[in-house]
Amino acid sequence: MGALLTPAFGTVIWATIAFIVVMFLLRRFAWGPILEALTEREETIAGALNEAEKVRQEMADLAASNDAQLKEARAERDRMLREAREMVDKMIADAKGRAREEADKEVATAKDAIALERKAAIAELKAEVGTLSLEIAERLLRDQLSTSNEQQDLVNRLIDESPLK
Repeated sequence: MGALLTPAFGTVIWATIAFIVVMFLLRRFAWGPILEALTEREETIAGALNEAEKVRQEMADLAASNDAQLKEARAERDRMLREAREMVDKMIADAKGRAREEADKEVATAKDAIALERKAAIAELKAEVGTLSLEIAERLLRDQLSTSNEQQDLVNRLIDESPLK
């Protein structure tokens, strides 16, 4: 049983020679391309990592730029809204002023028209009162002066009271 586990000297030499040949062939034909492929793969990964870092930095810059543009747009929007509000307030104030002026003109015109109408009504009333007074006086005089003696007495009295004496 001990002989089964102990290798023979010839087997060790042939195994060593086979190992050296395989090692030589691997070094010559496999390790070079494998190491070259590994180096190329390492460079590709490093390049991809560098590119990813560049993209990440560009994204951060883009996000900062977007934030700045967003703030600027908000400020512009606020300014435009403020200007629009000011314009609306000014337009309303102007319209109120014009309406007030027009109302004042209308009130003044109405007051003038009322004053003219009042004067005309008073003049017409005076004329009516005068006409009515004459008619009443005429009727009274006819009733009181129906006789010629009464008429003569009235004429004498008016002559006596007259300032032309």
